[in-house]
Amino acid sequence: MSDPIVFAQKPAVLELEPGDYWWCACGKSANGTFCDGSHKGTGLAPTKVTIEEKKTVALCLCKHSQGGAFCDGSHTKL
Repeated sequence: MSDPIVFAQKPAVLELEPGDYWWCACGKSANGTFCDGSHKGTGLAPTKVTIEEKKTVALCLCKHSQGGAFCDGSHTKL
């Protein structure tokens, strides 16, 4: 599998604390947002996201964003 699964056609809007997060790029994780290891065998890998200060972000759930982990509105074209 080289194409990600569309988890949802909307972003996950979350307030994140500073730190490192691993965004699910395959669409197979249970919550669709953060990696839970479900990508194994898909040929896809999670993307590391580093948040420097507490902020609200829109993380891609359609897995087709050209902005990687961050929503760019690609879900509106699916």
